[in-house]
Amino acid sequence: MLKEFKNFIMTGNVIDFAVAVIMAGALGAVIKGFVDKIAMPLVGMLTGGVNFADKFWNLTEVPYATLKEAQEAGAAVITYGSWINDIISLLIVGFVMFMLVRAYNKTKTPEPKAAPSGPSDNQLLMEIRDALKK
Repeated sequence: MLKEFKNFIMTGNVIDFAVAVIMAGALGAVIKGFVDKIAMPLVGMLTGGVNFADKFWNLTEVPYATLKEAQEAGAAVITYGSWINDIISLLIVGFVMFMLVRAYNKTKTPEPKAAPSGPSDNQLLMEIRDALKK
């Protein structure tokens, strides 16, 4: 069983998948940093200084001025601003992955087109034989 497991782990597909997962984690961290530190401040500036990360909906009767204050009090809140950031991150990650796959597909050599199928050598020889008989 150990030998079978070793063969499974050492196949190309498992190694490729492991590399893809590690790269996706690193890419996710870069994209999250981009969204939090570059994209969302620009969106906030365009929307009049709104910081989406601080937007929340308080589910309790006690009013809280800030999200941090509500979270420190242990209040039940829906942090919809953080969810908006996550949606923007998803869109950016999807676009980046699309661009990477598109660039990768352009580097692949196209498969050679199959030669048009015609009569086989035997069929050609039979046609020549029949033509000579006539």
